[in-house]
Amino acid sequence: MRTLAPFRDINVHASVSHYAFTSPSSPSAQTLVVDRPSGDLRLNDGTLLGTKRVSSIAGILGMIKLRLDKYIIVINKAQPMGRLKSHMVYKVISTEFLPLRERALHDPDEDTYLNLLKTLLRNGPLYFSYSFDITNSFQRQAQSDPSQPLWRRTDDRFFWNKFVQTDLIDFANGAGSGSGLRGGQQIGADPFILPVMFGMMRITTTRIKATPLTFTLITRRSRHRAGTRYLTRGIDDQGHVANFNETEQIVILNDGAGGLGGFAGGGGMQNSKVGGNQGYETQVISYVQTRGSVPVYWAEVNSLKYVPTLQIRAIETAVDAARQHFNEQIKLYGDNYLVNLVNQKGREDRVKKAYEQMVRLLVSTPEEATKADYVTDEKIHIVEASQKNQGYDRLHYVYFDFHNETKGLKWHRAQLLLDQLKEGLVKGQYFRGVDMPADAQGRLEVRNQQSAVVRTNCMDCLDRTNVVQTMLARWTLTRQLIDIGALKPGESADDDSTFQDLFRNVWADNADVVSRSYSGTGALKTDFTRTGERTRAGMAQDLNNSITRYVKNNFGDGPRQDALDLFLGAYLPSASNIGTNLVFVDRRPVLIQSIPYLLAASFFLVMVTSLTRTQPETTIWPLRVFAIMWMAIGSWCAHFIWTHGMLYVNWPKLNTPRWAQEGYQETMGNVLNDKMIGSLVSRRERGQSNARLGHLEEGKKRIQ
Repeated sequence: MRTLAPFRDINVHASVSHYAFTSPSSPSAQTLVVDRPSGDLRLNDGTLLGTKRVSSIAGILGMIKLRLDKYIIVINKAQPMGRLKSHMVYKVISTEFLPLRERALHDPDEDTYLNLLKTLLRNGPLYFSYSFDITNSFQRQAQSDPSQPLWRRTDDRFFWNKFVQTDLIDFANGAGSGSGLRGGQQIGADPFILPVMFGMMRITTTRIKATPLTFTLITRRSRHRAGTRYLTRGIDDQGHVANFNETEQIVILNDGAGGLGGFAGGGGMQNSKVGGNQGYETQVISYVQTRGSVPVYWAEVNSLKYVPTLQIRAIETAVDAARQHFNEQIKLYGDNYLVNLVNQKGREDRVKKAYEQMVRLLVSTPEEATKADYVTDEKIHIVEASQKNQGYDRLHYVYFDFHNETKGLKWHRAQLLLDQLKEGLVKGQYFRGVDMPADAQGRLEVRNQQSAVVRTNCMDCLDRTNVVQTMLARWTLTRQLIDIGALKPGESADDDSTFQDLFRNVWADNADVVSRSYSGTGALKTDFTRTGERTRAGMAQDLNNSITRYVKNNFGDGPRQDALDLFLGAYLPSASNIGTNLVFVDRRPVLIQSIPYLLAASFFLVMVTSLTRTQPETTIWPLRVFAIMWMAIGSWCAHFIWTHGMLYVNWPKLNTPRWAQEGYQETMGNVLNDKMIGSLVSRRERGQSNARLGHLEEGKKRIQ
């Protein structure tokens, strides 16, 4: 009989010639064999003898080929996070890399690759389930085919380990093993393929007033155009946007796994709508929101300045990519309400205007409206089609001047945006399904479907976006509970103080997880999300996070981006010129590299000189001259680093952005033309400084 779910328990048998993977709970299942050192895959009936080591793992994360060797990545520890409709969900706690070569070969780049991957897997919140598809919303699951293996049902955007599972997927599809041999579909390999999601997961058993329920929040981060804050902005040629996340808020009533009893429901809406007297059937109610970067070609270029340089390419160049993006969004979610929260003044205004220009180009008959109030002349700006003649006319652009409207801690004024969106929220509905008791596969009978989504963005799609998404989720939850009869008309989910605290903290935790994944720190403004008001402690924490973001975005995001590119397959290590053409070597001229050390030395010497005690008869002026000399050297070093900041940003080494390469080359050209230091950079070092900049893309039309 075909096994559809991944194995819950796997033993690894290691020998000099192979690794063998078996499931103790399924003794009749075939054994997966990975030959060493070739990496060829095969299935064996029964266990293999002659192994020297046996260990138990939670699953196979995948296989990855680096510079010298191929590695099997296994999950050796996983933590249960809770149950969704009786299905346990786990968080990856630790992983192990099993080399295919018996004797380890060392190479500086290979060691760096491994360290990058291990750091990513140790810090990244990864989740999986053996029996439940957490990559898909409940609505998409209701439309999927449960007769297919779990990995074949996943949402490709959120199947985070799909690249490292490529060998197993190809083998299962009959594409053959590493030897290149082809064969029929290998259904015995399906249970070894375990899909993993990157994001946030909270499952909490609670109650609202007298109604017991399971409250769940899931955020799924897309593996497409995944990256860090200033290194990944906007859209790519395939229509994928940076920092795209889907967040699903779920309420499950009468879930047997919850253990809190049952809820019959009140006298809600009838005639194929929600509510009604449904007895004690299990009900699932969910609401999906998305966030993602503004879908045009734009970037913010780090140069050690607190505010990076904004670059936006001509809008017309991104139309095809934006069409691909919104084709997918409309197909998946229906009508898209594009909520834009960037500032309408200063540098962010250019991003706002670019987005609005893109929407005008996409919809067939754009119609615009602007609402003003005593705070701002453009409180809300709307761009949407006056008639629905094509698919893109399902786009509804809504700009909200979040910064000015909530200035002075007036966070309640975000309600103005909610008032604008209410008609679309009511029309777009939400998903509701009930268990079909006679269905052995646990499918839901769909009673209501969500036909629209709110896609929110600010510059980072983090802090302002978090506040708005939390507000929309709270309003929708109240509406859902009233519809099913758990709350009376006029009541609110916030009326229950215990649940209100839970709701706020879960959404604040979600904000922190999404922010750490993209910016490296927790979110800003989470004191408002957690408590409903701004506090001094919260503002102090925001200051700390802002400073930490500055440091990490300039000096730490390069390696983080390299790790993502490596794990997701955006960069494939080369096995050529091993030991010579090192990828991670610093190719800047030695003099450029030495200036920060010279700055640190000058600071140290000035401090030592100023703190040194002297005897009364000691001549002081030589020490003063010495201190002044090093103060002058330190000041020059600091000025040089500040004015040539692009040389000191820790850029990604694997896929360096083209705009970073261009900026680096321009800055290096300025150094070489510098009258003081240019002549000190040798010809050989000049060649090294440009060694990895030979593939620049010329002719990009930018609006500066």
